[in-house]
Amino acid sequence: MADKARKRTTRTSSGLLFGTGGVPVSAKGRGTADGIRRIRELGLDAMEIEFVRGVKMGEATAREVAAAAAEAGVALSAHGPYYINLNARTPDKVKGSQEMVLQTARIGALCGARSIVFHSAFAMGDSPAKTFRAVKKALAAVLATLQAEGNPVWVRPEVMGRASEFGSLAEVIRISAELDGQVLPGVDFAHLHAYEKVSTYDDFLGVLRKMEAKLARRALDNLHIHFSGIKYGAKGEIAHLNLKESDLKWKELLQALRDVDARGVVICESPNLEEDALLLKETYLKLK
Repeated sequence: MADKARKRTTRTSSGLLFGTGGVPVSAKGRGTADGIRRIRELGLDAMEIEFVRGVKMGEATAREVAAAAAEAGVALSAHGPYYINLNARTPDKVKGSQEMVLQTARIGALCGARSIVFHSAFAMGDSPAKTFRAVKKALAAVLATLQAEGNPVWVRPEVMGRASEFGSLAEVIRISAELDGQVLPGVDFAHLHAYEKVSTYDDFLGVLRKMEAKLARRALDNLHIHFSGIKYGAKGEIAHLNLKESDLKWKELLQALRDVDARGVVICESPNLEEDALLLKETYLKLK
């Protein structure tokens, strides 16, 4: 387990990797392996497997996916089901949510995924403090199981875009710090823009420095970012947009990432997926 823990905290050697949330639109097939092959054809580096409607991939297929990713040199991650709620009202629903995180981690690891990302919980009318305690307790039990199984994936509660959900930047950083070892934030900068009004170079740099201050340099050496344009209202996120249709200053975010020498994965969730993923990568590589 010690060797696996060291792998989790090793600096990503190839800088930022760019990819899509799900199979690229232009892939000839809709299977995960089809998506991986198309990612490589496009000149992208990463793909997030979307288990958002349930973890419906078997172990044999997961091993085939791992082989395809290794052959193509594509970094993988996995997104857990949308139904997860670690602050659910009944013990059986909490247990079911924990099992969904575990299933995502188990199949994700077989696929060769470096990280799993998930929406942790809804507030359900509870105070932020009560919600935090419930999520921390439920997630700690999940981590104990994964560690007993020797599963090394990064477990990443996602920064969310609405007040009704657990997952402010402060909450995700805090739970990562208090469950030290295998937990790091899944940083959705579109959500941060929609809900916490993070929008300028200084704002983006502040987010990155706050993560570094609370979680040490490993947070910036092992980033997992979701990014897209976003439509939002008074209560936060409404829908994802293509970058050029959004008021989000995406070039300033890329510059902030460059300036802190960030390492890890940037997953594009724009409706046009690979078009914006390529725009992000090409723009980033031109920055000084």
